[in-house]
Amino acid sequence: MKQSSLREHKRLEEGAYLRVRMNNRWTLYDPRLAWMLVAPVLLLLIFFLVLPIAVMAAYTFFTFVTAGVETSALTTANWQEFFTDSYYSGFLLKTLRVGAITALLCGVLGYFPAYFIWATSFRHKWLLLLLLIVPFWISFTIRTFSWINILGEQGVINVALLKMGIISQPLPMLYNEGAVILGLLHFLLPYMILNVYVSLEGIDRTLIAAARSMGCTSAQAFREVTLPLSLPGLAAGLLLCFVLAAGSYVTPQLLGSGRDALFGNLIYDTIMGELNWPLGATLSIVLFVVLGFFAAIYTRYMGMSQIVKGLGG
Repeated sequence: MKQSSLREHKRLEEGAYLRVRMNNRWTLYDPRLAWMLVAPVLLLLIFFLVLPIAVMAAYTFFTFVTAGVETSALTTANWQEFFTDSYYSGFLLKTLRVGAITALLCGVLGYFPAYFIWATSFRHKWLLLLLLIVPFWISFTIRTFSWINILGEQGVINVALLKMGIISQPLPMLYNEGAVILGLLHFLLPYMILNVYVSLEGIDRTLIAAARSMGCTSAQAFREVTLPLSLPGLAAGLLLCFVLAAGSYVTPQLLGSGRDALFGNLIYDTIMGELNWPLGATLSIVLFVVLGFFAAIYTRYMGMSQIVKGLGG
């Protein structure tokens, strides 16, 4: 029996990666080695995420002066200005509204392409996924600029409509909220499709076959089985699209007017235009906390694993 136990131990030692620590040697199972492996990532997070946010939070209590920032005395004036001036709350609400509209449109328009890729019998399905990923190979700024050539007064749509005699003068399709949402939709739709597709790929297809064998039609099987099981991916896509849209700066800057600026543009103008770093830091922390609040709600009920899967393709 002892020899059998030794043989079993030797087999585990040779064939498995999860090993116990023997003879004072480091192994992959040792907790100390685990901390050593994760330490570089933790240090990167501390230096490039935690510390910058902490410094920015400290700046919110400094005073803006013409020559720069007064750090000798702490103040809550920046926070008082934000909470008492409806100008900032109006910007924040408009940003959340645009983010919500964009996320919902991404959900509606992105679910069915993801479902098609998942359900199709096309042998080379990877080609469809490749087409979905191709836009990421092009600069986001270039993709946003392309809408100016499409929606502008001398853009493709207006020129075509004018030549066909449908309109007598160019339509104002650029520099408004609709153009901003369209640009955000173009940028974020692949994220939604990938998240939903990953969720659909995790569904056991035998469940659908079982539903069909019990008399369900294709529509009923979709409603009772496929849709509920794919909701985590849809929710992850909604959160991701909402956060990215609400934090966007480039798209409203290029496709919108002054009336269509979002909170990110307000932060930029406050810091770079007015050079008011304390107030800009305050606005940045506000946006960070608000978007973090929505992410925390999602994490509380759904977890972050689905978003990680979707970002990983």
